[in-house]
Amino acid sequence: MYRYVFFDLDGTVLNTIDDLAAAGNYALSEQGLPVYDTERYKYFVGNGIPKLIERILPPDRVGELYEKTHKLFSEYYSQHSEDMTRPYEGIPELLGSLRELGVKTAVITNKDNEFAQVLIRKYFGDMVTAVYGSIPGTPHKPDPYWVNAALADFGAEKDNVLYVGDSGVDMQTARNAGIASVGVLWGFRNEDELRENGAVHICREPRQILDIVKNS
Repeated sequence: MYRYVFFDLDGTVLNTIDDLAAAGNYALSEQGLPVYDTERYKYFVGNGIPKLIERILPPDRVGELYEKTHKLFSEYYSQHSEDMTRPYEGIPELLGSLRELGVKTAVITNKDNEFAQVLIRKYFGDMVTAVYGSIPGTPHKPDPYWVNAALADFGAEKDNVLYVGDSGVDMQTARNAGIASVGVLWGFRNEDELRENGAVHICREPRQILDIVKNS
């Protein structure tokens, strides 16, 4: 049986896209740059804030504007990261059911660690056992660095771990770590992307993850 379930954050347990888009568009508009529809941000996020900043800037101005844009984004997001962010329907119930089964959970995300810790504890309290966010100087997913750190911290065998995410990056992360993956369809990316990147399971509702754990 899967005794550990590791989750991505953005697009998997929390719908953060409106607040991320607002922060990105604030940073752009403050500099007189064009802004984007929220839907576009679903394809800008996933590889951490540094990569998000690169993607929203004009390609020929990344070097010139990166530092200021990053600063504006971070200042705004630190004040507004909870304005519109909400758990996806069924996620709190899933986490509660996993805890009742004795399954330990972690969130492993490319979001800055400071933001990740605050958001997960605000919305889920101690229902998530551990949170691993991005720290300067460490690799981003799909590098399995933080998955391997979680495996070591938990003393978990890879065969007993399930990794859940909404993007190709997440599926690549699970594959690189040598653990089974679940691609979810309520997040920011589509089924084709998940399957092309090696999703072992596809779920349309959080309760289906509980079924996978119970039937493993």
